[in-house]
Amino acid sequence: MASTSPTLSGTSKLGIPSLFVIGAVCMYVGAAIGVFLFDTVDPAAVAWLRGFGAALVLVLWRRPWRQRAGVGGVWTVRRLITAAAFGGATIGMNVMFYEAIARLPLGAAVAIEFLGPIAVAAAGSRRPVDVCALLLVVAGVGAIASAQFEGGEVGLIGIAFALGSAALWAAYIVLGKSVADAGQGLDDMAAGFGIASLLLAVPLFGPFALAHTTSLGDWRIWVLGLGVGLLASVVPYVLDQYVLVRVGRARFALLLALLPATATVVGAVMLTQIPTALEALGIAAVIAAVVVGGLPTRNDRGVADIPPP
Repeated sequence: MASTSPTLSGTSKLGIPSLFVIGAVCMYVGAAIGVFLFDTVDPAAVAWLRGFGAALVLVLWRRPWRQRAGVGGVWTVRRLITAAAFGGATIGMNVMFYEAIARLPLGAAVAIEFLGPIAVAAAGSRRPVDVCALLLVVAGVGAIASAQFEGGEVGLIGIAFALGSAALWAAYIVLGKSVADAGQGLDDMAAGFGIASLLLAVPLFGPFALAHTTSLGDWRIWVLGLGVGLLASVVPYVLDQYVLVRVGRARFALLLALLPATATVVGAVMLTQIPTALEALGIAAVIAAVVVGGLPTRNDRGVADIPPP
């Protein structure tokens, strides 16, 4: 999908990973804002607001209905369906993720999510290191799950939602590769998010709207929803695309190891979620799995071929 830059200056070598970290911080600050919204808005409705906010920003920015020269310049039915499926998988994944972080610490939920992309990498690879990465992430998820048994039924339900998010992250990767091959990245993302947010408005946002009709006029809900979409989806995706093009897939896969740690720090600072020793051990195992799975090979293959959601 992306080419690796032949050379990078010393400044660029430091600056490009910094952009990735900025994107990761924005993503999880947006998630933390979503947690604050749970006091007034259902997690599924917050996930829809995130998708709708991202769609609104992207559509106004990219105006995907305009025909562009080059690859993906012409919209076809197949391209629209692929983009819509990608948008639907992304919003569905966010629904699962927000339901998870309503019950689990942010860092733990993000760590469990990594089971999806690492499983995709292991399924499409014959490298022993990918199998090792899968075993490490399973062990990490097991450790995190064990720590949640003290939370009783709520913790177990949170783990189930996090595993659902992991499965949809795997679908996001597969569909994202199709979108990247068929279209123009951000244009297809804009169209996909727009179509999916319209189709999912009733099932995801409808129940909250019916139960809280007076809240629909509260501008803070819409502004925060737009902010979550901008911080958690648009900014990270744009920065990750920029980084991916310049460092290549394998090095980008190594950078992904920063995500569980970033989520843990944001959760501790913004939500006062301090991981237990067992949770910290599980998160460390997942980080190790991402590092092992992202080790470069002659084919420059890593745990993920496209930026995270």
